[in-house]
Amino acid sequence: MIPFNKPYLTGKETEYITDAVASGKISGNGKYTQKCQLFFEEKFGFKKALLTTSCTDALEMAAILINIKEGDEVIIPSYTFVSTANAFVLRGAKIVFADSMPNHPNIDATKLEGLITSKTKAIVPVHYAGVACDMDTIMELAQKHNLFVVEDAAQAIDSYYTGKDGIRKPLGAIGHLAAFSFHETKNIIAGEGGMLTINDEQFIERAEIIWEKGTNRSAFFRGEVDKYGWVDIGSSFLPSEIIAGFLWAQLENLTNIQAVRKQHWEVYHEELKTWCENNGVGLPQVPEYATNNGHMFYLVCQNMEQRTALIEKLRSQNIHPVFHYISLHSSPYYKDKHDGRVLAETDRFTDCLVRLPLFYELDVQLVIKNIKNV
Repeated sequence: MIPFNKPYLTGKETEYITDAVASGKISGNGKYTQKCQLFFEEKFGFKKALLTTSCTDALEMAAILINIKEGDEVIIPSYTFVSTANAFVLRGAKIVFADSMPNHPNIDATKLEGLITSKTKAIVPVHYAGVACDMDTIMELAQKHNLFVVEDAAQAIDSYYTGKDGIRKPLGAIGHLAAFSFHETKNIIAGEGGMLTINDEQFIERAEIIWEKGTNRSAFFRGEVDKYGWVDIGSSFLPSEIIAGFLWAQLENLTNIQAVRKQHWEVYHEELKTWCENNGVGLPQVPEYATNNGHMFYLVCQNMEQRTALIEKLRSQNIHPVFHYISLHSSPYYKDKHDGRVLAETDRFTDCLVRLPLFYELDVQLVIKNIKNV
């Protein structure tokens, strides 16, 4: 059987977990937490990186940091995971859903300005499949209307955006804040886990406090205060050293993991071209300003019936593709709160997009062979 996903282990995960346990420091913000955070700050230039127990937690921290409150509006794509919306709904925000681009599930930045009102507080672009949104347009709108930008970079580790100025920046380093995921379905994993990255220095001190349950505990351990106490709202957002140790083993192998995943992606793309043309199926597209990090390979079928047939035929051969998000604007929880706009591209991707297996140890040729027989 070829599953949709299979977590890849480098071989050092249990060694570092054992070391963390033996050190007597198993709770968060120990040696491995600090090694992981420093890795991201040095390699990708994030001003501050804070590991979290999930990407969801990182998004919730971002919502607190930008002071989302009852009545604020937050613009997000409808084609995303529920966590993108939940983080802001929990703070009382109204979600204003944006449509996808015609040729990519990413948010259509050209349609955003018409969604901005006096109540808009933030834009949350989601870098779907690790491919960058049009960040120049989004950041220009944010500056023009005095909005915050929180990048949902859950799928976007080690992916980049080249702006109009020609400067290449890592995703997660462009908006005011960003959130990453290390869930077992991602490129770099910790089972569960995430990270908040902070690019606007005004948020760094408060982020540490929120991260440490609303206390200035981090400052205390650095010797900056002689005692610590409750100084703000917060929660238990930081992960244990067991999670951080696992993650460190993955980060040591980032280059190799990425190279293999991107190679699988390229083989899919090259060898399925003719089959896709013959069957009216769309291949994933990567804009000139973006890079591909090998997170996901998907196909866009003509309709739901074609997608269902493809999935069923592959599963009959013990290959397990999956469809992806069901549009949030039509979800049972939010459809009555949505403003009624038709989001045609989002609905098309909901009905037509299918994700193929993609993981480190994948026999990609076997999947391709079976697709070509459909």
